[in-house]
Amino acid sequence: MTRSYQFAADAVLLIHAGIVVFILFGLVLILVGGLKGWAWIGNKWFRLTHLAGIMIVVFQAWLGIYCPLTILEMWLRQQAHSASYQESFIQFWVQRLLYYDVPLWAFAVAYTIFGALAVMCWFRFPSNHRPK
Repeated sequence: MTRSYQFAADAVLLIHAGIVVFILFGLVLILVGGLKGWAWIGNKWFRLTHLAGIMIVVFQAWLGIYCPLTILEMWLRQQAHSASYQESFIQFWVQRLLYYDVPLWAFAVAYTIFGALAVMCWFRFPSNHRPK
């Protein structure tokens, strides 16, 4: 049973990492694609999902709420009786990419700036943006 909790925790961590990659690189693609006139960056669902994702992160940071995926992962690791020295390969590397030891206010500021940039891109390169 312990292994299944560990596996589930690693799966949640990978999903979390995927969402982070989508939000970070999604904005880069929107900026570059908007400047280069790539039609696909105007996809309404891509843009709405991206904007909603970063806005959720911003609101959680300002409200001091931990990400539900982080909470779920921690709970699963507790159920697996996982100690920090018994990390799986996935946990070891992905956590080093996702988690940093800085004050929570620093995350709130960084997320707010990132969110503001995403909102500015929404208006600069609207979801119906097409190359000229």
